[in-house]
Amino acid sequence: MIEHKFENNVAEICINRPEKKNALSHDMYYKLAELFDQYGHEPSCHAIIIYGANNTFTAGADLNDFKKARGEGDSAGVTFLRAISKAKAPVIAAVEGVAVGIGATMLQHCDFVYIGEETRLRMPFAALGLCPEGASTYLLQLAVKQKAARDWLLTARFFDAKEAYEAGLATKLVEKGTALEHARETAETLTQLPATSLHITKEMLNDWDKDNVQKAFDNEVAMFAKLLSSKDTQSQIDSTGKTRKS
Repeated sequence: MIEHKFENNVAEICINRPEKKNALSHDMYYKLAELFDQYGHEPSCHAIIIYGANNTFTAGADLNDFKKARGEGDSAGVTFLRAISKAKAPVIAAVEGVAVGIGATMLQHCDFVYIGEETRLRMPFAALGLCPEGASTYLLQLAVKQKAARDWLLTARFFDAKEAYEAGLATKLVEKGTALEHARETAETLTQLPATSLHITKEMLNDWDKDNVQKAFDNEVAMFAKLLSSKDTQSQIDSTGKTRKS
């Protein structure tokens, strides 16, 4: 369900679970974390492209995963998010179709985001009785306009690709079906530059915020687990799940 290849000093990672709109399971999260740990720190890697099969980025997590109690420490999803946040190689996202939940929050950790014009995004945590993830409580207000960040996180509404681009979440708004093409063009440009200078430049850019990012991860992990164990949140998750099936 997670496909990957490494050619011409570029890693490509494809989320391929079309029957579930590329929703991510625990095993898929751990595989993604493994690949970002591997390629993200590979000295010869000039770029990592992440995209979804069938012109669909990812519908996020399976709601059934939220019906299980969480112990202390990182969940599978947070393990992946920390891995992508620490990658030294530039990360390029090609986003089409839908980007929900972690599909939207991971974009904060990508250096380039090309988004198809018909893509719809959502950060649904508040609607599920949960809190944000992926260091969103710190990073999102840096990545986009403050009011947009608060709007998306507090209302949990869908927003379109144009709004995401204009707020600053995406590098470029592109014609539907061409996001991967644009991502590959940027990766090709990066292969013409020394990998060492790319890695060092990215590390220097991230250095100013890395402590705050990891602190935000820690705070969100603790609060997410607390909310997940509440009856109100579980009732909201059950209600949402029934609505989706009807």
